[in-house]
Amino acid sequence: MTVRARDANIAPCGGCVRREAASPVAGSIELGCLTMGMPIMPRHILLAAAAAWSATALVLPARTARRPAIRMAAFEPGVTKTDERVTVVGASGYIGKAVVRECVRRGYATTAVVRDASKASFDGATTVGAECADLGGISRAFEAAGTDVVVCCLASRSGTEADSLLVDYEASVNCLEAARKCGARHYVLLSAFCVAKPDLSFQTAKLKTEAALAGQGDVTYSVVRPTAFFKSLSGQVEILKGGGPFVYFDLGGDRSATCNPISEADLAMAIVDCVADPARSSKGGEPIWNVGGPDAGISMKDQGELIATAIAEVDGEPRKEPWLLGVPIGVFDGIVGAIKWAYDLTGSPKVKDAWELGQIGRYYAVEDMLTTAPAEKYGKMSLKEHYKQVAKDGQEYDPYTTIFAKAPTAAMKAAAPAAERTADAPDADAVGVGTPLFGKKK
Repeated sequence: MTVRARDANIAPCGGCVRREAASPVAGSIELGCLTMGMPIMPRHILLAAAAAWSATALVLPARTARRPAIRMAAFEPGVTKTDERVTVVGASGYIGKAVVRECVRRGYATTAVVRDASKASFDGATTVGAECADLGGISRAFEAAGTDVVVCCLASRSGTEADSLLVDYEASVNCLEAARKCGARHYVLLSAFCVAKPDLSFQTAKLKTEAALAGQGDVTYSVVRPTAFFKSLSGQVEILKGGGPFVYFDLGGDRSATCNPISEADLAMAIVDCVADPARSSKGGEPIWNVGGPDAGISMKDQGELIATAIAEVDGEPRKEPWLLGVPIGVFDGIVGAIKWAYDLTGSPKVKDAWELGQIGRYYAVEDMLTTAPAEKYGKMSLKEHYKQVAKDGQEYDPYTTIFAKAPTAAMKAAAPAAERTADAPDADAVGVGTPLFGKKK
């Protein structure tokens, strides 16, 4: 038998022979120096054997048949996609809805997982009801959807210890295990910027989930850690518009906590980018991504000034100087300390929850949520644009972030896409910065 180089797609290079990439194997296989001092017949036999081995021995096992090799041109943020099926959990939450909408816009076959499918509607996506706390149920949902990629937008709404353990860790890890069982390729976790300095229960739970991702090898992963959500910084727009004070916590020396928040649409785009961007994958990239919006750092005090400017521009009237009420952080410390004393005295679970909420509020009152590196800034929408939108149209009431918010206007309801028209209570999704008052978060 004679095997010619051109028959086996083999090209000599000096004294070595390399078998160039040939279907079904991606890449190339180095055969080494097959020509140096070797009789012609053994060389041909080895080449034929190598060709046969590459065509048979590297056939992927059946389990990975749904984990396609991703081949694409240069990655383009907000545009590039794969031909995969994406399943979003926490889909009816604040960020989850935006992620579903972005997946559909990008062209992904999208499944949205909610608690009750009869009470949710998503344009362009399939809606599935499942409890993420039930490993069997969520595994069946992933399998039925033919899931290639899981995007996890789960997080506790309260941030208390028990809630965080159930949602931020146990339910999120259930989704990871379900992804592994169904042969998914990739898992994207929505985490939080603040886990880098963990002092709170939900931060610890998030880090445990991140560790679970890093500790397995079946599914590649990305972790997105946003700084703060626009929604979390909007709680005082209406009260300032009505002539009331903007309350912030004064850290001394004219300082207050600073952040560069990101809009839900921009964050959703960043999250969906992780499906296709090799630079954000645990397989050869940097899987943990701290991400904020395009603004420079905006302090809590400056947020009040920005709201006043936004209101004036929307109303078409001269800007009024805002009433900025700086509360010394020591006052907050006293409140949290008093609640802790009451908990120590009574042992009441409700008082413990109140104490934990106070701790959350204090954390965000003193810690900066700020990215400065260009690679950690994403999107186009500024916080001022968001404030103008709220000043014009109002915002939907949420007791966790917008305690002063008025009901949305009719125009606002009519403009809402179907992905936001859900009748059930919002699923827990991501954790953001709390309101400037008593630590309710999301």
